[in-house]
Amino acid sequence: MTIETVISAADEKQEVPGLSALTHSWLSAIGEDPDREGLLKTPHRVAKAWGFLTAGYQKTLHEAVGDAVFAADGSEMVIVKDIEFYSMCEHHMLPFYGRAHIAYIPDGQILGLSKFARIVDLYSRRLQVQERITTQVADAVQELLAPKGVAVVMEGVHLCMAMRGVQKQNSSTSTSAMRGLFKSDPRTRAEFMSAVQTTLRSR
Repeated sequence: MTIETVISAADEKQEVPGLSALTHSWLSAIGEDPDREGLLKTPHRVAKAWGFLTAGYQKTLHEAVGDAVFAADGSEMVIVKDIEFYSMCEHHMLPFYGRAHIAYIPDGQILGLSKFARIVDLYSRRLQVQERITTQVADAVQELLAPKGVAVVMEGVHLCMAMRGVQKQNSSTSTSAMRGLFKSDPRTRAEFMSAVQTTLRSR
């Protein structure tokens, strides 16, 4: 078996089964010639791209986080800002993207910082709406750490609004989910919002 064959086989495993043939039919349906030179490999590229874009269906929360939950003293607020996310709108299957900001108040357990990005990727790499991702991320942190509070704010740009429909290129959408002290204590919530406000205003 040649190296080229091994690489080709590995690439094939990344494809969403059946999507290459569907893409070929889709190209014909919109009036394109899927057999012209520039589109010959497009069905396979799309099938592999969608394997990556929807990888969140293939993992559980605990697989994404692994063994990165640690026992720790202290109960000061932890904030992880500006986590990039990219997702696909479930209504039009067009991209939306932006930034996520996550805060929590530990209660005996902390999470490795890089795992917050893993959690965001887990839920954003699916067909989604921004409101659901925000809630899922907050619930995931709550489930993993049982902290005194969790807060998530996400701001996104939706191409289903920018490219079609109302075609408002400069609009953005902010969503939030508050748990525990962030929901019950206005001062805790205000501290978090103050910490991320400059970032939100700069978008």
